[in-house]
Amino acid sequence: MQLPPKVTERAFERLSEIGAADQGKALRVAVEGGGCSGFQYDISLDAPATDDLVIAEGPEKVVVDPVSLPFLSGATIDFTDELIGARFTIDNPNATSSCGCGTSFSI
Repeated sequence: MQLPPKVTERAFERLSEIGAADQGKALRVAVEGGGCSGFQYDISLDAPATDDLVIAEGPEKVVVDPVSLPFLSGATIDFTDELIGARFTIDNPNATSSCGCGTSFSI
């Protein structure tokens, strides 16, 4: 069974801080082939498409395209601010391994 990704309150707060909704943009989380582990995450600000899954909290939105959705089933999208930098992160229960930077993974 395919579960939609979860988005933390911290991630929505960061989207609000950067004014994504004010620009008509959403946080797009996609999965592409490539990276050192086989697949990689592509995280960007983009306008929602008609066939996207939209996860919203107030005016802030996170969108996932239909091709990426099975790879992100049950994943948690978060925002972290650590010594190594501030970034959106994905905790993906489907990933069997990932690279050290956390942007690529294998299933």
